[in-house]
Amino acid sequence: MKIEIRADSVTIEGYVNAVERPSKPLLSRFGEFIEKICAGAFGRALERNKDVRIFLNHDPKRDLGGTGTGELELEEDNIGLHARATITDPEVIKDARNGDLVGWSFGFEDRAVDITQDGETGLPFRLVKDLNLYEVSILNREKTPAYNGTLVNVRADEDGKTINIGDSVEPEIIDVIDETAKEIVEEIKTDLRAEAETVTPEAETPAEAKEDIKSYDNSRYKNIIAELKTMRDSVKN
Repeated sequence: MKIEIRADSVTIEGYVNAVERPSKPLLSRFGEFIEKICAGAFGRALERNKDVRIFLNHDPKRDLGGTGTGELELEEDNIGLHARATITDPEVIKDARNGDLVGWSFGFEDRAVDITQDGETGLPFRLVKDLNLYEVSILNREKTPAYNGTLVNVRADEDGKTINIGDSVEPEIIDVIDETAKEIVEEIKTDLRAEAETVTPEAETPAEAKEDIKSYDNSRYKNIIAELKTMRDSVKN
């Protein structure tokens, strides 16, 4: 999972699920099982649903956008379901800055599933050949810690359908890039250049020019730099 934090948004990119790979033992209200999503299942689901939504922690009240409105991009490649989302929700940006985003999850309905027995563990083995994909979710520590062993559960949506919730089956490697300070510094540089261009040069002696430089009021930028340092210290703490 790659996270890029900006002043007013966060971009999150990574794999929601890897296809053709058996999961670790997962837990539902019916007990433990092994699950594998077949290649092509996500691709067909995306063809059927042109507006897969992105939630925070599977909460429909925390709808952060979707593929139909441009905040979310989804595609199935040779690895699995790849997602890229640009989120402007303040809570998600705060979670990203505090290191509290821990992984992906997805909500789906079975269309074609073969259930056998896993030869190694003896657990039920679900081979998901086709599915309906309704949403993907960003997970934070408040809902699902990255080390949580309960990676799959089942819920009913408002229409009474049974929706399977499948989280990432392995701990996420999270790469965070915080561009906030860089953006603010660039804004300061832009402001300085704009202010310099508006100054009308007048004939003056070198001594007068030096005096003007010394008397330039840069207090506004000192305040901004102080705020940046405060932001940096709060992230460290």
